[in-house]
Amino acid sequence: MLSYRHAYHAGNFADVMKHVVLTSLLKYLTQKDAGLCYIDTHAGAGSYDLRSEYAQKTGESGLGISKLWGTRDAPEAVKDYLALVHQFNSAPDLTKYPGSPWFAATLLRPQDRLALCEMHSSDFPLLKKMFAKDRRVHCHLEDGYRFSAGLVPPIERRGLILMDPSYELSHEYETAIATLGKLHRQFSTGTYVLWYPILDERRTVSLRRHIENLPIRDVLHLALRVADRKSLPGMYGSGVIVVNPPWTLRGAMETALPFLAVELGTSDKATSEIEQWVNE
Repeated sequence: MLSYRHAYHAGNFADVMKHVVLTSLLKYLTQKDAGLCYIDTHAGAGSYDLRSEYAQKTGESGLGISKLWGTRDAPEAVKDYLALVHQFNSAPDLTKYPGSPWFAATLLRPQDRLALCEMHSSDFPLLKKMFAKDRRVHCHLEDGYRFSAGLVPPIERRGLILMDPSYELSHEYETAIATLGKLHRQFSTGTYVLWYPILDERRTVSLRRHIENLPIRDVLHLALRVADRKSLPGMYGSGVIVVNPPWTLRGAMETALPFLAVELGTSDKATSEIEQWVNE
């Protein structure tokens, strides 16, 4: 698990979708004055150089953020996301891509708090250095699956928990679902975001079955497939499972996801999906 480096995949279509969702959630949750706790179980390095050897080796950002860089006419949720990526680059050219912790730290306020978990020995120092001067941010060299249980319920009583594992190990799907269930038992009112890659439709069916077996009553499933399995071997889509989504999220994604399917699709098989997996 510790061999995974997100630098190879930064800014790909899955990052774009995930961060459009994350931006939309954070903008809604920060409308209330009360403090919010953001927890990231797999925070990564926090920032990625798209000119690096890692990024250049795969070129995945070319099928993701690069396709949208010059876009001006986009749904509001995508515009909000793109504005943040432009802000992060602070120049006309796209050279860097922010990780989820940066999106969160930028949108959160002085009364909010961030707890970031990362285990990779190379990524953690980069993450810690990035937020060294931000007193709201606490970085933990810990296994996010285990350590997050001690972080909920947060003292703020409001929270957004992002679970974005690499799924390098076959049992990690089960671990992610089990962790989601445990955290929800301890903090049932939090908003949870679980990202997963779409490599095989049977895995998505299995995930839905396991989610429906949890004592969770409000689950929205979002998916983006830029191609089908035959035309794009490997990861041809990604999904986001949102527990306790705000009422605004579905409407925002009903315009954002079809737009992303058109703009990021690599074949005429590109699709988007919004489905309530579990109803209140």
